[in-house]
Amino acid sequence: MSLRADAVRSFPDGSPPWWWHSGVVDTPSEAEIREQTTQRLEKAMGTFGTAALSSMEEHLPWFRRMPADQRSWIGLVAQAGIAAFVEWFKNSEQTRPAIAGEVFGTAPRELLRAIKLHHTIDMIRVIIDVVETRLGELAAPGGEAQLREAILRYTRDVAFGAAQVYARAAETRAAWDARLEALVVNAVLRGEVDDGMHSWAAALGWTSKPVTVIAGFTPEDEEPEVTIDQMQLAARRARADVLAGVQGHRVIAIVGGDTDPMEAARPIAAKCGPGPVVVGPQVADLYDSTRSAQAAVAGLRSAAGWPDAPRPVEATELLPERALDGDDEARLYLVESVYNPMLAAGAPLLDTLTTYLEQGSSLEATARLLFVHPNTVRYRLRRVAELTGLSPTDGRNAFTLRIALVLGRFQTRA
Repeated sequence: MSLRADAVRSFPDGSPPWWWHSGVVDTPSEAEIREQTTQRLEKAMGTFGTAALSSMEEHLPWFRRMPADQRSWIGLVAQAGIAAFVEWFKNSEQTRPAIAGEVFGTAPRELLRAIKLHHTIDMIRVIIDVVETRLGELAAPGGEAQLREAILRYTRDVAFGAAQVYARAAETRAAWDARLEALVVNAVLRGEVDDGMHSWAAALGWTSKPVTVIAGFTPEDEEPEVTIDQMQLAARRARADVLAGVQGHRVIAIVGGDTDPMEAARPIAAKCGPGPVVVGPQVADLYDSTRSAQAAVAGLRSAAGWPDAPRPVEATELLPERALDGDDEARLYLVESVYNPMLAAGAPLLDTLTTYLEQGSSLEATARLLFVHPNTVRYRLRRVAELTGLSPTDGRNAFTLRIALVLGRFQTRA
């Protein structure tokens, strides 16, 4: 009740006090101003939504491009936001309702995928502008500052509410993407690279070619999600796409993009734990990725046989260790790509290589045993390097050639 009304009632005859006619009047309280402003807001509430949509149509190009049904949903969200503001303004701070549920509860879940967070911020700005342009007619006399402050506080809370809604949606989408990513990696390792797996990869936005699979170990005392996130961040910096999965202490990364496999593997290797990091051969696309994955995993399993292997190391560099560890693909490669070309070139080539390796890589000793000139031995060894890509004079290549010779003789024996 105002001071002026109390003063009038203080006289039995209802006549005003002596100062009534002197021009001295009391001012309304903040609660009375708020009540009067609320009444004005409730009367004008029906026109706010229309004005907001018209303003969005004028100032927001992305809104004009949206289908009619989505614009309709946005109109409902705007109306809910305005109604929630009137209710919020009418109540005290202790009894004000939660904003996020009031405003965004009217929108379907599909709308989150159509409207980005910055679009929501644009909508909030437009609605603020619409209200501020009508501030003079909406606020009761003396209540302009009160209404303006309320608008700023309300829109701040709406912005925080929108951020929470989008953050929860992003967390849900991230968890779903992580499950799809794990399914794709498992399918590649098991060799189940079918159309179903490709639909999962497509849902993750995967379109990269060619493909390389990298295998390593997880860092100690680190959550798998952290390892995968760091690998994906490192891959993006290297302009490559990555699908990664953790299986126990092993991490598998499928790298896509027209990049050098070893260059793409280095930033990923930096995020792996101690131990070897093996790079499988580059293949055409995701359909052929199982071959790269099997080579990388076999190399990781057998890398203990080469303690001084570089990090990362190509799976083809570990062919002898893989063959000794029972990898049939490595054995087949050494026989078909290393032994058989030398066998087809003639017995003297195989005899020269065998003698050279048995004599501790001595040219002179090999020449004496074969009764040939040392230059002949050199020529035949060069032919071996040309046919196989492995130089017998290199210690590591010599080891690979020796394993290929043994495997080839096993095949001949069979």
